[in-house]
Amino acid sequence: MALHRMVIALGGNALQKKGEASAASQINVARETARQLVTLISKGHQVVIVHGNGPQVGDILLHEEAFNTAEAPTLPLDSCDAMSQGSIGYWLQQGIGNELRAHHSQQSVASIVTQVIVDEADPAFKNPTKPIGPFYESEAEARIAAEARHFTVTEDAGRGWRRVVPSPLPKTIVEKPLITSLIDDGFIVIAAGGGGVPVLETEQGLQGIAAVIDKDMSASVLADGIEAEVLLILTSVEAAKIRFNTPNEQTLHHVSCEQMRRYCSDGEFASGSMLPKVLASLTFVEKRRGHRKAIIASLDTIQAAMDGKSGTIIT
Repeated sequence: MALHRMVIALGGNALQKKGEASAASQINVARETARQLVTLISKGHQVVIVHGNGPQVGDILLHEEAFNTAEAPTLPLDSCDAMSQGSIGYWLQQGIGNELRAHHSQQSVASIVTQVIVDEADPAFKNPTKPIGPFYESEAEARIAAEARHFTVTEDAGRGWRRVVPSPLPKTIVEKPLITSLIDDGFIVIAAGGGGVPVLETEQGLQGIAAVIDKDMSASVLADGIEAEVLLILTSVEAAKIRFNTPNEQTLHHVSCEQMRRYCSDGEFASGSMLPKVLASLTFVEKRRGHRKAIIASLDTIQAAMDGKSGTIIT
């Protein structure tokens, strides 16, 4: 079997079960995720893991907003992003490390709080769409909070009013040289959690900004930067599908970039679920045609997907 340098992007289902937000519950889920990842890692692949943080950073924001006072003001979103990277990275680092030791492996795991440079001119900053944080009891309360704290608020799918923030495209992974060095030294690396902490380049240096980066797009940029051969995006479904939820539904297995581009143009993939994963995959593969592949699969079929027997494989 060929050995690869790869980036694995973990979906939210690999980190938290719905309705179970306690640390103990999430640690248990991380342990189970670690067991499945180590079956792949133990074969000798060089692996970098990128994880989501949507539920976790939302919980951190809820805690922050609940105790917002003049003496202990709410932390900004970029700091909350970093907090979620630290906690989830710790859970995965410990879980993978314990599982490796159970397999008599001395390989080490490193979790890196990762900054990702975004462009201040990105159109997303003029059109914030990503809902975060608590729901307000009324539009009036939301408007007052927005004015006082320079938020943008909007009505969220009939459920109430919430803050929304931009979701710009990632440009560069700041810690890429460190991540590359750790991989070369034999470490398993956890990086760019939640898409990374978004930062701007300013005359004074890097500066955090209130935004959320799609974790699959950051995984794609990171995979390109470290010259990975494989981008493996793990989600809750076994593969991408066209004509989804119709009698003519079709699972996609081995697909070219050109075919996937046509399916995107035809509106086959939902913008809030499969489309970002497909676009991240295409961005990665098309950078260096012929030498890379992207795989969209579920966590429990990870080995079959690597063997070409499951998932959607884009080349």
